[in-house]
Amino acid sequence: MIIKEQVVKAQKAWGNGVIKIGALKENRVECEKFTNEFLEELYAFNNGPVLFKPTKCKIEQFRPTKLEALSYFIAGENRACKEDKGFAIQPWTKVRFENSNFILEEDRAIAMGNYFFTNLNGNEAKVEYTFGYKLINGELKIDVHHSSFPYAITEQAV
Repeated sequence: MIIKEQVVKAQKAWGNGVIKIGALKENRVECEKFTNEFLEELYAFNNGPVLFKPTKCKIEQFRPTKLEALSYFIAGENRACKEDKGFAIQPWTKVRFENSNFILEEDRAIAMGNYFFTNLNGNEAKVEYTFGYKLINGELKIDVHHSSFPYAITEQAV
């Protein structure tokens, strides 16, 4: 049975990875290398489908491949999706999760809540998330990642 502490540990690893990606942005070779390792270590791209819906995507909303996820996180000249600006190379100085709740099962876990990204000026961006984890060889791997900004009513939506 997966326990809450395993999910919290996976979230901390994810947040620390996003921070490190941004810290490496001036060294493109190291940034790409680390981001590839980050995706290999934390996501289940090698074990089946990954449902990835990043926050800042309008045209290509869903990113089912590792190459598309890499494009979202670090962009670059060879990015897979032209709209990408490199979310993780913002850079961010802090990532914190506020979990609303968990579903914990034998080899699957789901966490939902808000996560907050702090930029260099100390400003915090609030994002809603749902992450699904699969237990693979004793490690939690993300196979569902959905992020979105909190709902804001606009005149168009009324």
